[in-house]
Amino acid sequence: MIDHATDQKLLHRTIKISQAARDSGNTPFGALLADQNGEILMEQGNIELTEHICTGHAECTLAARASHKYSKADLWQYSLYTTAEPCVMCAGAIYWANIGRVVYAMEERRLLQLTGSNDVNPTFDLPTREIYRHGQKNITVVGPFKELEVQAAAVHQGYWD
Repeated sequence: MIDHATDQKLLHRTIKISQAARDSGNTPFGALLADQNGEILMEQGNIELTEHICTGHAECTLAARASHKYSKADLWQYSLYTTAEPCVMCAGAIYWANIGRVVYAMEERRLLQLTGSNDVNPTFDLPTREIYRHGQKNITVVGPFKELEVQAAAVHQGYWD
């Protein structure tokens, strides 16, 4: 079982991935997939701008990649870590991939404060827990991590202006 310290360590890594995504010309989001022992299996930054893929969010892309490599049974045991609470599309991709646990640093509502009404990221105000409440799977959602929110938000500073 993954503990709070491991969750924090892996979220710190997603913040670095989000900075790399920004540095490569994409929106500043990052995600990773870890097994039940906290070992990183794969990482993904956003790619929607450089690859011209409207669904190229880090979580959505990672879920798709993971579904090609791992069985649904294995994915149910894994955790997807992300800098910001998954949007509706990404929550759906995680659901369909059968990833059993989602851990995020910053709430979607806080992200909306950072992005405003930017056309690149028309953020929903719909918590991931609420989305999963209407599904048939008991996906565990952990977050936000208030102690990491400032760091996760810092990568967005000046981006959405």
